[in-house]
Amino acid sequence: MYHTPCVQFEMSRVALVVVGNSILEGRLRNIMSRRGWSTEICQDGDKAVDEYVRLKPELVFLALDLPTMDGHIAALEMRETDSNARIIFVSSKTRLSKTQDAAYSSGAVATLITPVTFSDIDEKWEEIMGDIPEAPGLPDLDALYPELEEPEPILPPLPELPPLPELPPLPLESEVVIEKPKKKRGRKIKLLIFSLLILSSALGIAHYLDYIDMQEYYEDLLALIN
Repeated sequence: MYHTPCVQFEMSRVALVVVGNSILEGRLRNIMSRRGWSTEICQDGDKAVDEYVRLKPELVFLALDLPTMDGHIAALEMRETDSNARIIFVSSKTRLSKTQDAAYSSGAVATLITPVTFSDIDEKWEEIMGDIPEAPGLPDLDALYPELEEPEPILPPLPELPPLPELPPLPLESEVVIEKPKKKRGRKIKLLIFSLLILSSALGIAHYLDYIDMQEYYEDLLALIN
């Protein structure tokens, strides 16, 4: 018979059944249904602790042998989460001694032997719904189920980088030749010639318009030179 991890039946009070056996799950579901209780069925010890936190059930039926987390540690985890967790251990006769030790350690309210009947629960009902014992095994929870630190991931080694190319040697100070800037004489000569051309053109135009007599100035210039 296949079960989904958690199957809830809508009724008033909730019992969490974590026994890892489909026949026993069906029997406990039927018994609790007759008492007006709904059941939540889980087959994983670790998942059952999470479901207990989520549902806050009034009763937990727990077996010792469960996947991922055994029933003893699961019971202690529930008691650590909620000191009022009401836990019933269910065991075969061959595992009774070890189950009773786990029940005492986790402060379970009762231990039932399979096959469980309606009369078995009826006879122990007052004990089941009575005072919740202390859980003397809680201080040893870390030793029973230490929280393992996640190892740091090992990174692969970095690839070797290729060697850098050799740089050419720097020139010595004596080898560095500093060129002195050349004087810009050519530009000055060009400006002078351009100015003379403009002046000659202006004098020629003035002579043509009879503003000045260039012949007179020319004669005076020759007389000055001689």
